[in-house]
Amino acid sequence: MAADDVVRESMEYDVVIVGAGPAGLSAAIRLKQLAAEAGSEVSVAVIEKGAEVGAHILSGAVIDPISLNELIPDWKEQGAPLDTPVTSDQFKILGPAGSASLPTFMMPPLMSNHGMYIASLSNFTKWLGGQAEALGVEIYPGMAASDIVLDEHGALKGVVAGVFGIAKDGHHKGDFQPGMELHGKYVFIAEGARGSLAKVLQNRFDLCAKSGPQKYGIGIKELWEVPPDKHQPGLVLHTVGWPLDDKTGGGSFMYHWGERYVSVGYVVHLNYKNPYLSPFDIFQQHKLHPEIRQHLEGGKRVAYGARAITEGGLQAVPRLSFPGGVLIGCSAGFVNVPRIKGSHNAMKTGMLAAEAAFEALAAGRQRDTLEAYDEAYRDSRVYKDLFMVRNAKPLLSKLGTFLGGVVGMFDMWTTTLLGGVSFFGTLKHGKSDAAATEKASKHKPITYPKPDGVLTFDKLTSVYLSNTNHEEDQPAHLKLKDPSIPIRVNLPEYAEPATRYCPAGVYEVLYDEAGANPRFQINAQNCVHCKTCDIKDPSQNIVWTTPEGGGGPNYANL
Repeated sequence: MAADDVVRESMEYDVVIVGAGPAGLSAAIRLKQLAAEAGSEVSVAVIEKGAEVGAHILSGAVIDPISLNELIPDWKEQGAPLDTPVTSDQFKILGPAGSASLPTFMMPPLMSNHGMYIASLSNFTKWLGGQAEALGVEIYPGMAASDIVLDEHGALKGVVAGVFGIAKDGHHKGDFQPGMELHGKYVFIAEGARGSLAKVLQNRFDLCAKSGPQKYGIGIKELWEVPPDKHQPGLVLHTVGWPLDDKTGGGSFMYHWGERYVSVGYVVHLNYKNPYLSPFDIFQQHKLHPEIRQHLEGGKRVAYGARAITEGGLQAVPRLSFPGGVLIGCSAGFVNVPRIKGSHNAMKTGMLAAEAAFEALAAGRQRDTLEAYDEAYRDSRVYKDLFMVRNAKPLLSKLGTFLGGVVGMFDMWTTTLLGGVSFFGTLKHGKSDAAATEKASKHKPITYPKPDGVLTFDKLTSVYLSNTNHEEDQPAHLKLKDPSIPIRVNLPEYAEPATRYCPAGVYEVLYDEAGANPRFQINAQNCVHCKTCDIKDPSQNIVWTTPEGGGGPNYANL
């Protein structure tokens, strides 16, 4: 709850949605559709911290259109930017110099990308935003939701959004704007993975009491333009193996799409043990493999981005509804890890929440718990989608990439053939990703190849391509619970891993001319809002909060 005593104006809506991603926009569209079908009115506001809709959206992305088919059946006629169908589906295991292909017939049917589309999720989200606005949804980009507002009964009443003009030292600058309170009869939280308000609400309403810990990966992505003779539109290539060892989970993706575009990226599971590991450098090294570099040589890197991905699946889904609000999309974590897809489930959960809220509004209710949404989720294809692959992530974590992958593939086949029955039952996740980090004394530093500026690059050059910017004179949105911990604890015990797990060069340990007196520096300007620091810091000392609206990356074609 807001701790300041600033007086703010308020705006009243039936439903307020925080986050203009696939989940939030699908919810908004579905609410308007239901109102039109019933001949009634429902007021819907969507607030988005990015400078524009889609600015903070990042994904591989191979999109399963199943939810889109339900939401907007004539999407092709409406010009949805899904123009490259998957034509070739490849999976390879990489060694230091060579590779081995895994025949697609060995993969369970759920792993097939037939009927999917390669696209930019950012561009697709922009299109969804246009569809929502055409139905009368009010969308406010550049408005960060920085706090929650509770009513007199403790239910979620709304959010504070649009606070601007506070200086680093806390004083109000000449352009200070106190922001507004946006009140809703129901509030949908659709912030994406590790959202700042979602964390607050999960704690306040104890939403994770019956779920396991959420697990995460860090996804790092580049967009390349390649020569015409290198372009293979519709090619989907996934790899595991080198340069990661067998005990460290992760793998790569490469998609050929659009006008000579190649999306290439790497996901590293954040439960890795070695604090010297750098996901960014793993990705850069990966591009040097002959299997990968052949696609990129002669091309030009045009965009870069990174963000955290929920990987906990079924076991980590929290209670979805609470007094006055719901969690939808990646705020709750509906990514299907082996399929590497989540937007279809995010959209569907937004639609399910919209249907539950509309029914409640029609009955004259407000700010109660939408238990019908939780029930609808448990009866939905989203639940089934996650149920069928529920053991894939735990098996990888327990057995390693090779054996865990083999056993996981067997498990997905058996659950498919036996209607969801697994010989393993439902495996639990282990410790949190932060707790999985081991002391530096157990590991050796890793030397990565220096960037060549052709295929491989440094962090700062990469951040430049993300179009990231923040107003400099504002309170730091990356907060330390105890400013002494980075140097006093994390440096001697973990070699301060923030300098490596961050894909944007936000964190540095600086020394004086004599190489002594280390100090911890936070370059918040560089932050691409991936939330990895909030997840992976072994001391759980870094808290990611939202900066002023409009800051952060501005992704195009990612």
